[in-house]
Amino acid sequence: MIALSDVLILAAILFCLSVAGIFINRKNVIILLMAVELMLLAVNMNFIAFSYFLGDIAGQVFVFFIMTVAAAEAAIGLAILVVLFRNKRTINVDDLDSMKG
Repeated sequence: MIALSDVLILAAILFCLSVAGIFINRKNVIILLMAVELMLLAVNMNFIAFSYFLGDIAGQVFVFFIMTVAAAEAAIGLAILVVLFRNKRTINVDDLDSMKG
């Protein structure tokens, strides 16, 4: 049997890894998007764990909506990334600092 503390520790490790990924690697946009998705995954694990151990389905329903928004965010983020790569020929964050129209 997996205890609630085991799942919460795993979610905390995932969340810390994603925060470290955001702060350590500020160059590559794809890795930044992956770190944000990993952060959402850690939060969803907390919702699922508490939902399961408390016997309430509200957390699982909330995770369903979070996953829907995360999928839309990933699709829009990758579309923006493709447009930026076509225009600038790079995905380096330092080279994308100009806001010209």
